[in-house]
Amino acid sequence: MPLGTLTVRPAGAPDVEAVSRMELVSFTDPWSRSSFASLLGHRHVLFLVADWRAGPPHHESWGTPTEVAGYVVAWLAADEAEIANLAVAPTLRGLRIGARLLDTALGELMARGASAVYLEVRESNAAARRLYASRGFAEVGRRRKYYRRPQEDALVLRRDLVATAPHGASVQDTPVVRSG
Repeated sequence: MPLGTLTVRPAGAPDVEAVSRMELVSFTDPWSRSSFASLLGHRHVLFLVADWRAGPPHHESWGTPTEVAGYVVAWLAADEAEIANLAVAPTLRGLRIGARLLDTALGELMARGASAVYLEVRESNAAARRLYASRGFAEVGRRRKYYRRPQEDALVLRRDLVATAPHGASVQDTPVVRSG
């Protein structure tokens, strides 16, 4: 039985505060509120948020989104893209929201002409590494001491994009179920 419904959509000015709060609890070296605000409307940036609605659709508990569940930011340059930031609210982790955000971003990046996507991930971030591997990302390099708090290497991952969107991604409502 679905626990809720997720909608992925472009970020807007009203989302910046919630995204900034999520950033602060998700990362040890967080981006500033003004950094997120500066991304809005930039044509070479993809900034998406996921809205979470508790309960199954058409149930009395289903209503307006209760919170921004996560976000993803990517840059585009020529035919390459970089996933620069992706986070999910701590209370909603494990519901595949990160996977949905990533799938939607990959589909949108491909639609905008990207043929390859890169990202950096902490070597110790096993959950993120599993997600990226499940979506076809492969390690292509290492940035020594890339992260500062705590100091740690970043693994550089790459994925080539193909003619079909990953996992049928699209910006729409999708029931989310808890796995495992």
